[in-house]
Amino acid sequence: MKSLISVIKRVTKYQLFLPVICLFLVLIINLIQTPSFFHITMKNGVFYGYIIDILNRSSGLIIMAIGMTLVVASSGGADISVGAVSALSGAVCVAALGTDEVYKMPYFASILLALAVGLLCGIFNGFLVSFMKVQPMVATLILFTAGRGIAQLVTGSFILYVKPKNFEYLGSFIPGVPIPTPCFIAAFLAFFTWLVLKKTALGMYIQSVGINLKASRLVGLNSRMIIFFTYVFCAFCAAGAGLISVSRTASIDANNVGLNTELDAILAVAIGGNSLAGGKFSLAGSIIGAITIQALTTTLYAMHVSADQLPLYKAIVVVIIVALQSPVIIKLFRSIKSRLFQGGLVKEAVK
Repeated sequence: MKSLISVIKRVTKYQLFLPVICLFLVLIINLIQTPSFFHITMKNGVFYGYIIDILNRSSGLIIMAIGMTLVVASSGGADISVGAVSALSGAVCVAALGTDEVYKMPYFASILLALAVGLLCGIFNGFLVSFMKVQPMVATLILFTAGRGIAQLVTGSFILYVKPKNFEYLGSFIPGVPIPTPCFIAAFLAFFTWLVLKKTALGMYIQSVGINLKASRLVGLNSRMIIFFTYVFCAFCAAGAGLISVSRTASIDANNVGLNTELDAILAVAIGGNSLAGGKFSLAGSIIGAITIQALTTTLYAMHVSADQLPLYKAIVVVIIVALQSPVIIKLFRSIKSRLFQGGLVKEAVK
């Protein structure tokens, strides 16, 4: 019994414990709603099934959550402009390619142009937060408000369509490859980001700045540039997610691309066990959180919840998670935990 208690205590201390439990519960609910939830088939040379659809649909959110994780960890604030940045980048890409049967400019050049627009947005946000000392939510509120307006100017307030078929490969399937392309992009970005953070000191620097900005500056860290970098990288990720979104539909609707994704990205970070106050972070937790959100969305749709009502339920989840991270609640849980394991359960085990 003592060994079981020690195992439980050890497991519950892991940062990924809560994210994994959340994902497990959502998947179980989906399985109850749809008995064939884990069934995967192959049609026309590609994989189909609920699990494949969740992984495919969550890929853009995973990319966005990776960038948001670093922003939250370094500054203790959130970038609420990611949805508008993704819409703007997608609008630039589609407008650059044109709506004719033949592209007006090379396909890869338009992608690079869209990513460059995302970088510019990140530079703007990062400059306001790191150098001008503007509160993150206020600084990113500018592009949150103006980003879609700029995207509307780029598209002329029209919904633009791209006719060449290969434009859809980025957001769907490459011929001959049974796995959705966004899954490869999300996996590559996650691995590359993890590699850079683990094999260099950047991950430790971001955590140090997030935990104590003044102390990190005193030991010689350039806290301004570290925060600046995270906002640039976050906007870059948002631009990539926007490209996937417009590729899925082969069109750009500046009013709807990336709509409310800033809430999903923040929620993914929170579900991943990351503190919204900054400091220590987990990319794996944010990725699990993004998949959980998509699985939750699938569950809500199965329960006949309309798309307009989805933000309400997600907001409720955000409130619960933020409340659970409150110092008062954490202290209460620790007190209950110590009483259970050090008091009654341990004495019972001895008997």
